[in-house]
Amino acid sequence: MGESFAKKERNKSKAKKKQEKAQKIMDRRHTGGKSSFEDMIAYVDEYGNITSEPVTTIKTEIKLEDIQLGAAPVVQEKEHIGTVTMYDVVKGFGFILENKTGNKLFVHKTGLLDTIKENDKVTFEREKTPKGLSAIMVRKYKQ
Repeated sequence: MGESFAKKERNKSKAKKKQEKAQKIMDRRHTGGKSSFEDMIAYVDEYGNITSEPVTTIKTEIKLEDIQLGAAPVVQEKEHIGTVTMYDVVKGFGFILENKTGNKLFVHKTGLLDTIKENDKVTFEREKTPKGLSAIMVRKYKQ
């Protein structure tokens, strides 16, 4: 009975590994088991990649004025204008479409200062929540 294809391939792989191992042993015997110093050196480039070649880097000058410590200041508008796209009085929540950015923000009845209904133009402040942006301090827009 003949061997299956997978079994033949497995046996070839084992024989190849055995031959490579024997070759490594012979190489170590000829060199005395020691590798050269140059073979042991590794270089790291500016991106953190390890290479066997020496790395030459080009240094760029950084102006002291360009260095900013801490987080960048975030300037946000206090009041935003939008239109109520949906508001359910019974459930106490809805959505506002912000005019400037086109973002849809969630609004809850606890964030209302005036009563609102669909298609009302409103002013509000934005608040970041775990589920996204929400509108708070919602008032009807007075021109």
